[in-house]
Amino acid sequence: MKRIAIFASGSGTNAQRIIEYFAQNKNIVVDSLWSNREDAYALIRAEKLGIETFTFDRDTFYRSNDIIDALEERKIDLIVLAGFLWLVPAFLTELFPIINIHPALLPKYGGKGMYGMNVHKAVITHKDKVSGITIHRVNEKYDAGDIIFQAECAIAPGDTPEDVAAKVHELEYEHYPRVIEEVLDEL
Repeated sequence: MKRIAIFASGSGTNAQRIIEYFAQNKNIVVDSLWSNREDAYALIRAEKLGIETFTFDRDTFYRSNDIIDALEERKIDLIVLAGFLWLVPAFLTELFPIINIHPALLPKYGGKGMYGMNVHKAVITHKDKVSGITIHRVNEKYDAGDIIFQAECAIAPGDTPEDVAAKVHELEYEHYPRVIEEVLDEL
C-alpha cells in the first residue's frame, strides 16, 4: 500500500478533495496531514475525515530531523503539497518524492509570494487570455521543479480575480488527485 502525507497551510479544500478521492482506494491511503499553522482549517477538514494531523514550527521544519523521522516511521511514499506556503528544504526533497499544485501555468506567476489571489490578480492585471494549473515536482526553489501536468481555463473579458480563482479551483479538484495517483503508480 502506498502512503501519502499532505502538507497544507490554509483552508484545505484541495486536501479534502484528495482525502475523499482516496478514501475507498485499497492501494493508496492518505496517512496524515501536516501543517505549519495551528489555525489552518485544513487540520479540521482532515480530522473530520479521520486523518491524523500534525503541526510544526519553523525550527522543527528547517533545523531538526523530527519530521523526517516521523515520515519515515509512517512509511510515507509521497508528500503532496496542497496550499503549503513554506519553501521545502533540500534535505527533505532529497529523501522523499514531493509534488505541488500551483494555481497558474508555470513558469508564469511562480516564485516566492505568488500564491492564491496574488496569482489570480496578476493574471487579470496582465490581461491573460488563459490561466490554469501546474502540477510539478518540488525542489529547493519555489515552483521550479519539473512540470508533470498542466491544464488551462479561459479567462473571459470582465473576469475578476475571484472568477479566475473559481475556474482554477475546478481544475485543481478535477486533476490533482488523479495526477497524484499516476505519480504513485510510477513509484
